[in-house]
Amino acid sequence: MSLESFKKIINEGKLTCPKCKKAIKQFDKYVERMASVWDGAGDSHTETEGSLVTLICANDGCSFKERTEYWDNYLSDD
Repeated sequence: MSLESFKKIINEGKLTCPKCKKAIKQFDKYVERMASVWDGAGDSHTETEGSLVTLICANDGCSFKERTEYWDNYLSDD
């Protein structure tokens, strides 16, 4: 998933905090994990292996913060 797609998920409130059950509002240190990169004969390609991000709830009274590659576990069904 690209950084722009992840920003959209956060802005739409689609990630739910497991502690307070409200939408996660912030994130930090987003990284695309690379599986392979190759370049040759005028053709280049990269393959990603997922993304790693620090999720920050940022709701009043909630201190949830987690660095995870399994952020999709927090996606809400809405």
